[in-house]
Amino acid sequence: MRLLFHCQHALGLGHLARSLALADGLRERFDVTLLNGGRFPTGTAVPDGVRVVNLDPLGHDPDYQLVSHDPALTVDEAMTRRRATVLAELDRVDPHVVVVELFPFGRKKFRFELEPLLEAVHAAGPGRPRVVCSLRDILVNQRRDQAGHDERAATRANQWFDLVLVHADPGFATLEESFRPATPLRVPVRYTGFVAAQDGPPVATGPALDRLLVSAGGGMAGGPLVLRAAEAAGAVHRASGLATTIVAGPFLPDADRARLRAMAVGEPHLTVIDQVSDLAAEIARSAVSLSQCGYNTTMDLLRAGRPALVVPFAEGREDEQGRRAERLASLGAVRVVGQHGLTVERLAAEVADLAGAAPPPVPLDLDGRRTSARLVAELCTAVATAPTTTAIAPAPTGAA
Repeated sequence: MRLLFHCQHALGLGHLARSLALADGLRERFDVTLLNGGRFPTGTAVPDGVRVVNLDPLGHDPDYQLVSHDPALTVDEAMTRRRATVLAELDRVDPHVVVVELFPFGRKKFRFELEPLLEAVHAAGPGRPRVVCSLRDILVNQRRDQAGHDERAATRANQWFDLVLVHADPGFATLEESFRPATPLRVPVRYTGFVAAQDGPPVATGPALDRLLVSAGGGMAGGPLVLRAAEAAGAVHRASGLATTIVAGPFLPDADRARLRAMAVGEPHLTVIDQVSDLAAEIARSAVSLSQCGYNTTMDLLRAGRPALVVPFAEGREDEQGRRAERLASLGAVRVVGQHGLTVERLAAEVADLAGAAPPPVPLDLDGRRTSARLVAELCTAVATAPTTTAIAPAPTGAA
């Protein structure tokens, strides 16, 4: 069966990383084409057999306004070209199923291409492709008009979608906690478990290192964290005996990257690298991890099982990372410091306290790649075998 997957990462790399992990699970049952709407960093691993179509890259600036990452194109020009490419790929792939990441629960600024895509799917009539929404564990819940947003999302989901996949363990987070529309969702909702890049614990190559490993996802919003960690490298070494290695990320702003490298020149206990191929494996080799608390970093931390200090990103109305961090802290998986409370002294003391500690095993379902693929395949099978005169009855919302 053929599957068309639309993914848009706008600020960090998390949505792309999770979508690639899902594509890796889906490729065992589907011929997968992934439409990537953001920048695609050099060296990003693509699962064997998955075809990636890079749309003209758009993203958010620090004020959450759309920007074109191709200097030769304006935002409007990129939008026009992208919409045409999306519809052309729908025709070329002729999919049995279309997966859309986050929309309509987010990505309102990308309605210009997603609504024409969904309208074209439904215009195909009774034999049309099935439509699936791919959602992370926790949604942003601090919009100016949250009630209006939720109501619009529910209406669009009921209109256009056949299945909503929530990539979480329902014992950790449920959709209803961050999504409360007046109109109930009629579309079935399924919990897949968390989506990790790989199954099982990471394979850590090389010896364990006496180091603090610092990371901030793609790096676009990681400047304050990595710069504070660089500033604290000497104090961290004096307090814990650990050196500091910072993974800057491919999207760290150039000015922050230059400053970071200048700080490393004068600090013998500080190393700066741009990116790594397997963050979970690098965490597993480290004494302590310092990071934000995005979805994919959380999966790396849970798989690595190392002591972790997290500083949730919380600019603007972003509250998702803070809520995830609080839940992880309640399970003993991480320790949390607010981004405005991370002084050099606090960082050194926290790292010294965590060094040598062992976080308890966290009983969360991390098999979301396989479960997602199974649920999408079951949706397609049900459609193929259902009598043409009988509608498929929706399952109870929240059923596994």
